[in-house]
Amino acid sequence: MHWERLLSAQRFKQVDGDVRPTRTPATSEGAPGLRSDFHIDHDRVVFSSAFRRLGRKTQVHPLAQHDHTHNRLTHSVEVASVGRSLGNRVGAMMAHAALLPAGTTPFDIGAVVQVACLAHDIGNPPFGHTGEDALRDWFRDERHAALLDGLNPAEKRDIQTYEGNAHSLRMLATLEMYATEGGMRLTAAAIGALIKYPWTASAEPAFVRDKFNIYQAELPYFGRVADELGLIMRGPEQWARHPLSYLMEAADDICYAILDLEDAVEIGILDYSEFEKLFSKFAEVEKLWATTSVRQKCAMLRGMAIGRCVAEVAEKFMLHQDTLLAGAFQGKDLIDVCAPEIRETLLEAKRLASQKVYRHRTKLVTEIAAFPCLTTLLDVLVPAVSSKVRGERLSARHTLALGLMADTPIADSDALYPAYMKVLDYVGAMTDNAAAGLAREISGVGIL
Repeated sequence: MHWERLLSAQRFKQVDGDVRPTRTPATSEGAPGLRSDFHIDHDRVVFSSAFRRLGRKTQVHPLAQHDHTHNRLTHSVEVASVGRSLGNRVGAMMAHAALLPAGTTPFDIGAVVQVACLAHDIGNPPFGHTGEDALRDWFRDERHAALLDGLNPAEKRDIQTYEGNAHSLRMLATLEMYATEGGMRLTAAAIGALIKYPWTASAEPAFVRDKFNIYQAELPYFGRVADELGLIMRGPEQWARHPLSYLMEAADDICYAILDLEDAVEIGILDYSEFEKLFSKFAEVEKLWATTSVRQKCAMLRGMAIGRCVAEVAEKFMLHQDTLLAGAFQGKDLIDVCAPEIRETLLEAKRLASQKVYRHRTKLVTEIAAFPCLTTLLDVLVPAVSSKVRGERLSARHTLALGLMADTPIADSDALYPAYMKVLDYVGAMTDNAAAGLAREISGVGIL
């Protein structure tokens, strides 16, 4: 793979199923440098309704009431900040080594990674990963097997495996802005940097742990983007990763490893001493002693730790750049090849979060409740959609259920796969509050 192609600012639209190159008038909006193509990408993501909804979607603590607890929106903004720093730093080192293509600046690298970071969670369903599990469980339940009759194996695999990463691509390429006509029409570089798992649900790697980035619905679009970027084909419906996706991934890992624990201290799940013990090796101790505020101490430790991680990850990216470009990088991720002090601290942070934060009773109770909540929605919507697509007589209940999806209507011409994808689009787009509220309303509980 080559940087000249990997940094392509080409955009694509879809016309009658055909993916075609396009451009945006905004690239000619005035003086050179007013907004680069990647800045346009940034603005399109930030002003999308899908991005705004992240403000009421779970990061770690569903339906959290604490003012300082992260949600998916604040998490995404912070990941984007770290990603931009990583990209700028890598860009500066690439410029020093004369590796940047002509007309590209170090800040372009930072901007591409920032866009990917902003959008990386935009497809997450209500209740986060627990919501993914609940949606998958419903469609994999043997009691609902007949509803999937008529889907081919690849379509069935998509419907049974709601994947936040794949829905992020779907949001960008299909659902937002130019709906079904290329979505936000972001640059190929930004799309490439976003894709952590560049394969479909039916490709071999996806069967290892249900991780993938491409639904069958977006496969033609992504295939065209991959051709533009020159991504290496690894097998049927499977490509090598864009090198900048590793920086997006590292920014996400750094933030959730550190900030999930900071949240836990804030809401009283974790003692500050445990946070300090983990990250004080990165700190200037005299600065910590200058304040008695636990919140301020956490903020200082967090800032110093992130700074160290950014410098280390950028250095390792440059060290492994040749294997990244060859699609032959052997590490699990960039954190995996970092210096032991960095790698082990982040791993220990994740272990601590797993033991004391993710399994805390307050979190468990709400996550358990997410299953009946989403089951209630699917129990009402999916049979109604199935009956309409199959041309069966609609009951009064089915007609009412279809009315809930007025903004995502099932067309008379829809086949089963696109119709079910619309159900997943509708439910997956909900915030935690909206899903919980609708489930309560249609269940009949508290009707009076």
